[in-house]
Amino acid sequence: MANNNKVLVLGATGGIGGEVARQLRDTGWNVRALRRGGSQAPELRDGITWLRGDAMHRDEVMAAATGCSVIVHAVNPPGYRRWDELVLPMLDNTIAAATALRATIVLPGTIYNYGPDAFPVLREDSPQHPQTAKGAIRVELEQRLQSATRQGCKVIVVRAGDFFGPQPGNSWFSQGLLKPGQPVKAVNLPGMPGVGHQWAYLPDVARTMVELLHRRDALAPFATFHMAGHWDADGTQMAQAIQRSVVRHGGAQPKLREFPWWLLTLASPFVPTFRALREMRYLWKAPIRMDNGHLKAVLGQEPHTPLDEAVQATLEGMGCIAPSPSPARMPNAATHA
Repeated sequence: MANNNKVLVLGATGGIGGEVARQLRDTGWNVRALRRGGSQAPELRDGITWLRGDAMHRDEVMAAATGCSVIVHAVNPPGYRRWDELVLPMLDNTIAAATALRATIVLPGTIYNYGPDAFPVLREDSPQHPQTAKGAIRVELEQRLQSATRQGCKVIVVRAGDFFGPQPGNSWFSQGLLKPGQPVKAVNLPGMPGVGHQWAYLPDVARTMVELLHRRDALAPFATFHMAGHWDADGTQMAQAIQRSVVRHGGAQPKLREFPWWLLTLASPFVPTFRALREMRYLWKAPIRMDNGHLKAVLGQEPHTPLDEAVQATLEGMGCIAPSPSPARMPNAATHA
C-alpha cells in the first residue's frame, strides 16, 4: 500500500474538492489537481500543482496519479447534468488508478443513498434504499468502491449534511437559501415548518478527511464515517444565523420566507439544476441527522466551527457581506463536537 504525502484531487475547482486540496497543502501534502482546459504544462499555483486533464479520460487520470498514495474523488458532473452518463465512468477511472497504485480513495458521500426507512437518524450501517435515480447511482458508486478494496486499494467515505462554506460550489446554501454576490435581503426556508435539518461547514468536513487520512493505515479497507455537523432543530436556526451576521455588518435584517418550490416545479423541465433540487425535496420533509459516534471513536472529537463564525466566513466568501476586519478563525482553530 502506497504511503507517501502525494495526493491527487479530482474536483479541486469545486467546493469540497477545493477545500480538501487547500487543507492538505497546508498540512504538508504534495497536492496535484486535475482540471479541464488551462496550460498543457503543469502549473504551480498557491502551492498546488495543476495538471490539464479530464476525469473522464482514464489515461489522464492514471498519468496525474502517478506516485500518489491518495486520490480524493470529489468530482461531479457540472450543473447536475448527465449523472447517469458520467458519474460511474469517472469513478471507474479513479478506481483503476488507485488499484494500480494501491492507493487510498477519499470520497465525499451524500445522504442521497438513503430513503425514509432509514430516517430519522442515519448511521453507517443504516439500510440504503434510495428514492431517486441519483441516489441509486450513489449506492452503485459505493458498491464499486467496496469491491475495489479487494483489488488492493483502500477507501474512506465521509458523509455529511448540506454543505456551506466560503466557496460552497453547488449547494443548497448558495443556490436555495440566498444569492451569491448580492446583499442578503431575504433568506429562503426550504423545509417544512418545525422540521430539523443538518448542515456541514466545508472546512470542518475537509479537516475531518485530512485527520482520517493521517490514520488511514489503522482503518478498515472500506471505512465510512458520518459527521454530526450543525443541527438546525426547527429549520430556522441557519436562517437566523444569516440574519445575525448581516445585522452585525450593518445591514437590515433579512426577511425569512418560504422557499418557492412551485417555481422549481414550473422551471424544472427547462433547468437541470432546478430539476435536481426538486428531486431532493423529500430530504426537507422529515428531520434527518447523522450519528457521528463512529467518527468520534476514531478521531476522539469531530472538527466543529461555531455556527455564527462559520456563517460569517461563508457570507464573506460568497460576497454577500464585506470582509470583517477581524477574520473568522481558520479551520485548524475549530472547536470539536
